Amino acid sequence: MSCLMVERCGEISFDSPDQNAKCVRMLGDARVRGQTGVLSERRGSYPFIDFRLLNNTTLSGEIGTKKKVKRLLSFQRYFHASRLLRGIIPQASLYLLDEDYLGQARHMLSKVGTWDFDIFLFDRLTNGNSLVTLLCHLFNVHGLIHHFQLDMVTLHRFLVMVQEDYHSQNPYHNAVHAADVTQAMHCYLREPKLANFLTPSDIMLGLLAAAAHDVDHPGVNQPFLIKTKHHLASLYQNVSVLENHHWRSTIGMLRESRLLAHLPKEVTQDIEQQLGSLILATDINRQNEFLIRLKSHLDNQDLRLEDTRDRHFMLQIALKCADICNPCRLWELSKQWSERVCEEFYRQGDLEQKFELEISPLCNQQKDTIPSIQIGFMTYIVEPLFEKWAQFTGDTPLSENMLNHLRRNKAKWRSLLHKQHSSSRSNDHSGQVTGSQEQTLNEEETP
Repeated sequence: MSCLMVERCGEISFDSPDQNAKCVRMLGDARVRGQTGVLSERRGSYPFIDFRLLNNTTLSGEIGTKKKVKRLLSFQRYFHASRLLRGIIPQASLYLLDEDYLGQARHMLSKVGTWDFDIFLFDRLTNGNSLVTLLCHLFNVHGLIHHFQLDMVTLHRFLVMVQEDYHSQNPYHNAVHAADVTQAMHCYLREPKLANFLTPSDIMLGLLAAAAHDVDHPGVNQPFLIKTKHHLASLYQNVSVLENHHWRSTIGMLRESRLLAHLPKEVTQDIEQQLGSLILATDINRQNEFLIRLKSHLDNQDLRLEDTRDRHFMLQIALKCADICNPCRLWELSKQWSERVCEEFYRQGDLEQKFELEISPLCNQQKDTIPSIQIGFMTYIVEPLFEKWAQFTGDTPLSENMLNHLRRNKAKWRSLLHKQHSSSRSNDHSGQVTGSQEQTLNEEETP
């Protein structure tokens, strides 16, 4: 960028008003931190996807103000969770029903390392506060609060920022998904092949990246942002647009909360860069790149986890696995996630159809069924990655359990797809639906 930029109090100024206006248009709602060279984005800079706002950022300030007020209220509303995790039971602020729910949530946290952990139930027990509660607990379990001398209130404030910057309106890319990915990441960090080499810094990076990897996700994909000329697509030049936004938003929240402000400057710079490397690895367009590299390491048996670079690469792989682990969960959980992600796809397709845009792949509810989408996803994306992950971990009980769930779930989706096809053929011939077919259709009804 040719503009001369000078940072004052976290803002950007330029050597002339014309350059200032020009560069603000180029940067959109972002800010640059000169001392690290890492771009961070202001919280609240991302409007909900609405065609009235796609090319108009004039309302972002108003939206950001409302979100800040909401966070101040949410901090008070959720503060009892941190008290709970420190063993302090509120005396007068909660009803007996709340005590019962918190007791169940505490019991679930004692089993947070098990693969059948029900994140939907946990989210209900914590009153929609699953991400904050889970992260506070895991930071304590892994000794990160003590090791990094973190202030509990500041940590809680940061996690509330992250949780609140997920859009609850999204069926899939919301804070519950982030909590689910974080719980999976915790399980992977405990795998002996990896755990024996991890440093506290590795663990904190893995958990933070999992929690924030989809923060402020708009509920539509990168091609949608590109073809609607959204300012983020221009800002990141159509490359890993969402992942860059998630990373830079996370950096903005870390700086705003001052969670790591007490650490040496070079340490915080390294944490910010490595968070970016982890979050950017979740770009599904880079799947083959990581898979080929992992296969090469495994074939050559040249992974040296004593080496920081190799250890970081396996953290990237672990996060990629955690991000797409839904097909490896119990059927009851996996099916819910499948329905949620497809509902989000269909919403994008309906929006594209409404505004006469080409409907994106997998987003046409009339053609792309949930079983067919899931079978393709499992076959071409999930299975190749998790088979290599199992090869790395050495066929541990967790890896075998995940692969068994994956195979069973894929077989169930195949059965449902077959029933759909049979029902469709029967309807074409008779024009009517039998009682048994109606029951099947009801069972497979999409949200």
